[in-house]
Amino acid sequence: MYETCESATEYVIAALEGKGSASREDFDVAAIVAASRVVAQSWDFDSIAPETFWRIAAAYLKV
Repeated sequence: MYETCESATEYVIAALEGKGSASREDFDVAAIVAASRVVAQSWDFDSIAPETFWRIAAAYLKV
């Protein structure tokens, strides 16, 4: 469970880098955290469906 902005940010970075094909520098991590917080209505992003999380992440991919 993630209870702070910092722990939620760590969660996002781990998810992004866990796939091995991207790094945190490829995304606007702060924007992903903010958008995910709105969807989850908490810092616990485990409550977000994986496909929703990845749609949020894709929206903040730096090009």
